[in-house]
Amino acid sequence: MKTPKSFAAALSEMRLPSVFNPYSDCCPVYDRPDAARLRKRNLERFLDAALEARVDTIWIARDLGYRGGRRTGVPLTDEINLDRAGSLLGGVTLNRATRGPIVAERTAAIVWSVLARIGVPAVLWNIFPLHPHEAEDPFSNRCHTRKERDIAWPILVALIEMIRPRRIVAIGRDAGMALSDIDIPVQMVRHPSYGGQAAFMAGLYEIYGLVQDRNDAEAPELPLMGVYAANGVVPA
Repeated sequence: MKTPKSFAAALSEMRLPSVFNPYSDCCPVYDRPDAARLRKRNLERFLDAALEARVDTIWIARDLGYRGGRRTGVPLTDEINLDRAGSLLGGVTLNRATRGPIVAERTAAIVWSVLARIGVPAVLWNIFPLHPHEAEDPFSNRCHTRKERDIAWPILVALIEMIRPRRIVAIGRDAGMALSDIDIPVQMVRHPSYGGQAAFMAGLYEIYGLVQDRNDAEAPELPLMGVYAANGVVPA
């Protein structure tokens, strides 16, 4: 797993119950027929560009979400922000893998608003890099189990070895606890969900040495549902 291509190939081979692997699985409801291939290619391009740009920071949250990375193949990135992700990494082309209206994710909206303000790219990842869901509901989010984390852990180790980051930003307490034994400086920020938007922004601005904009500090909490509904995007 020394290159983005071999890394994505290894990731695509993971199979677990009640877990959607966006790099090999195809959703019969929303995906295009070649969705898994497109998402895998998105991830490869994202990582290739990060290596080319010598990105030195990885932001790591807990699980891949069904409104974001499950659909795009890029962690913490929904379809609204695919072009933004490609632009920040030097003009990389990242393609939609789904059909129908674009779906937005609240966490992705906040993450990318902060990245736009910071102006430098970060590698985005999750402790558990696939989408864990309830057994009877593939369009739900659940926390991964310890067994699932242990199975996927070599993937995270391989990513760190490939990127060789100077630091890691853990998004949320769960991610911070999981990374407590990593031999790289880890700085933890509040997860932006459930009232944590302002604290998340403030924490990252402090890490990057930026003064928090008054508009950010006073911005209303983005709604959990239908972030982009006013723009004709499906509520998510």
